[in-house]
Amino acid sequence: MDAPSKIGDRSTSDVVVRLRTLEGRDEWIYCHSDILVEKSKYFADRLSDNWPTCQILDSRNCVEVYCQELDFDHHVNVLRLFYVVIDGSVDDLWNGVKNALGILQVGIQLGCPQIVTACVNYLEAVPWEESEEEEILRIIPGMGSEVEPILARLQPVNLSAIRGIFISTLRFAMSSPPSLMNDLKSSAQEQLEYMVTEDDDSPLLIADDDIKSEVKDCVGRLFSRFNNLLEVYLCEPAESVDEAGKMTLFQSYLADFSWACQLLSKLEIMRVFVNSWVDASDKIVAIMQSSPTVEMIGIKLKVVEVVAKVLESIGYGTVILPTTKRLHMVKIWLPFVRITKPLIDSVMTSDDDSLEFKIDGELWQSLESTFVSILLALPSVNQAEILTEWLENEYICYPDLTEAFEVWCYRSKVANRRLALIEGGHCAL
Repeated sequence: MDAPSKIGDRSTSDVVVRLRTLEGRDEWIYCHSDILVEKSKYFADRLSDNWPTCQILDSRNCVEVYCQELDFDHHVNVLRLFYVVIDGSVDDLWNGVKNALGILQVGIQLGCPQIVTACVNYLEAVPWEESEEEEILRIIPGMGSEVEPILARLQPVNLSAIRGIFISTLRFAMSSPPSLMNDLKSSAQEQLEYMVTEDDDSPLLIADDDIKSEVKDCVGRLFSRFNNLLEVYLCEPAESVDEAGKMTLFQSYLADFSWACQLLSKLEIMRVFVNSWVDASDKIVAIMQSSPTVEMIGIKLKVVEVVAKVLESIGYGTVILPTTKRLHMVKIWLPFVRITKPLIDSVMTSDDDSLEFKIDGELWQSLESTFVSILLALPSVNQAEILTEWLENEYICYPDLTEAFEVWCYRSKVANRRLALIEGGHCAL
């Protein structure tokens, strides 16, 4: 039996493949016509009787192939692969995604179906780094249907599939799984927010009434579990409130609420959350006041973060509430924030390395502005009541209601004149 042909075997070769570049690189590779013809349509055409310009070099047929310098090694690799049995049993021929892409391009150019299929199978199956993915997106489109399987993982998903994964993720993100799954839950929450965010690209999902209804239901169930926990707190002795398990669960709910506010704001359905928070506010404050421990101060900080989001929705008209509810929110949360800020500041001062209690100063400033906005939208008599209490309080420094006080003074002073003008205008009519 004849020994198999080997690339570069000058004694048995009958063809020289002369690889050349515009930069002057020139390499002779001794090959065999039967293998070239079998593996490549390009070489089959060049070595056929129908190609009149095949040169004779060193008593052999010579086929010149011009290529870019960057593709030179890929051409050499393709010629070597002609001499390898490629049947899917050997998967380590490609030396990575980048090299396989180069070989694939040459395989397409030279008409090498076996190599092209093997490259496609490899690239379609292996993981890609981000830079490799960008290279694939640059190269593969437009190369033909035979390479389309490579792009399957990058194709847009149909709306039904998007809705399905959104709803499943939403239900998990608003559940209360074991603590071991907290990282997965956080990832789910991040991806839900990303799916509905408009950045350089359009949102992955435009929420319709059905999606919004599902979100509202999930928020309702989350608040139901939270209210059950509040009832447990209120029914048990004060010392049991500090139990680690209960505090951890309480803090978990607050973290979920803080994230939910972000999602609900993007979907423009913050009302469902605000109304539930308003209803639970008295219980939350009662529990917060029951324990002054350092651990509870950390929870109070989380409460402040959620309160800031709720009050911002009320203060700037995103959620419209009747006067009684707006007044109630100011009366219950203004004292809470006024007392909590010095506590948090004192902990931060005494323990500069404690990241748990660090809070963005802009949050306090934003919360202060929100209180001013809500206060100025209340009836003047209610404003007077709140401002009087503020001026008499030892925590007058925060929140600073000076702006609201100045506006109230101005409005009160000119009120009679303004009303007289209005009444006079009506009489004239």
